[in-house]
Amino acid sequence: MTVRPAAHPRLVLAVLSSCGVLVAVMQTIVVPLLPQLPALTHSKPADVSWLVTVTLLTGAVFTPLLGRAGDMYGKRKVLLIALASMVLGSLLCAISSLLPVLILGRGFQGAAVAVVPLGISILRDELPPERVIPSIAIMSSTLGVGAAFGIPAATLVVEYLNWHTMFWICLGLGLLNIAAVLLVVPESKLRSSGRFDILGALGLSGFLVCLLLAVSKGSAWGWGSPKTVGLFVAALAIVPLWGWYELRSATPSVDLRVSARPAVLFTNLAALLIGFAFYANSLSTAQLVQEPKSTGYGLGASIVVSGLCLLPGGVAMVLLSPVSARISKARGPRFTLAVASGLMALGYLVRLFTSGNLAAIVVGATVVSAGTAVAYSALPALIMHAVPVTETAAANGLNTLMRTIGQAVCSAIVVTVLTNVVATHSGVTAPTLHAYLLVFVIAGICALVAVGLTLLIPARRAVPARHPELAEAGRTT
Repeated sequence: MTVRPAAHPRLVLAVLSSCGVLVAVMQTIVVPLLPQLPALTHSKPADVSWLVTVTLLTGAVFTPLLGRAGDMYGKRKVLLIALASMVLGSLLCAISSLLPVLILGRGFQGAAVAVVPLGISILRDELPPERVIPSIAIMSSTLGVGAAFGIPAATLVVEYLNWHTMFWICLGLGLLNIAAVLLVVPESKLRSSGRFDILGALGLSGFLVCLLLAVSKGSAWGWGSPKTVGLFVAALAIVPLWGWYELRSATPSVDLRVSARPAVLFTNLAALLIGFAFYANSLSTAQLVQEPKSTGYGLGASIVVSGLCLLPGGVAMVLLSPVSARISKARGPRFTLAVASGLMALGYLVRLFTSGNLAAIVVGATVVSAGTAVAYSALPALIMHAVPVTETAAANGLNTLMRTIGQAVCSAIVVTVLTNVVATHSGVTAPTLHAYLLVFVIAGICALVAVGLTLLIPARRAVPARHPELAEAGRTT
């Protein structure tokens, strides 16, 4: 099926982008609530942290797998399944305060992250070629835009409404998105052949669960604890066996030969580092401005103010996504990604010297967000140049996964730094200013390394293929 006359390309983009923003918002809405959830759920703080961890795990596992399923069985069909998973998760979280039910609901919500790579692939398949670059730029940036708006929105809900309200809102918007997709978004005829690689999917899932569980819980369990070390060892043991099997599979879950191409490999590594640098900005900003004034550097801001500090960054991401597309069209997505990574590094340089002033903190955070918007918009264009047209959903799912892994590693490092580099002032123990500066240095270095990796990506013309006859260009990149 092709796009019907009534399904205007801008309408298709609007529907898919709204899905992406909602999914990204859903990922962050519990963050401002975490300090209050132990009392609300009558649980321990360590147990409540699973509301973030489980979303990370299910998102990482299901994003590449649903991307592959979309390539094989229909992208719109799998997109609807992902949205339905988010709606079900939102319902569970809206009706219950029991921690096991909330964790289950958050797990269903996490699986919906696959909406973004699926949406990118639908846009590539269905839109006129001249609209593909700007459209995928906007769709890809929804991950950052939604995350940037999610925390401020959640802080307002937490401050003025019942905390279940935010899940009811996600539920309602999710149902509207499902209806809009059914009415507007067509199903693509482009499919990859073969059977779904069940063993490969299980191997990838096992590796990701072991790796991300160890990374996300290592700080709480102890990096040298038997559980943490055992999970890292298990992840390392699974990788060679999974790789051996995938290289011999006729229809692998992840095409390792394609993934090893410089154009794909360096793009994915850059995505991991950019995901790290982006998440460090969100994690550090909200906490930094809330630190008590007794620390000597803290501003003692409220939770609402801390969330609103990220709002200008969200606005910048919305405005800069189309700009990124224009740069990519003129100079290529490789150039765009290098400039964006450099801009993120510049933002962290600004943050090193402006951590004592609220306005300056907002400026530095906004510069980092601006770089993130441009980077996230350029990544899928680079990926789609380098893979066959029948594998775009799986390839973009893998790229999204790399961003997720970067965010998970970032979370672990930020928590470790902020909980170990501390001082006590007036009986209150809090991170020192040097702890935050160390976070900024690490994130800035990651952004600079991303610049270097981007320069290693082979340069090529910046026009993604839409039609099946152009798929061979992807195969020979």
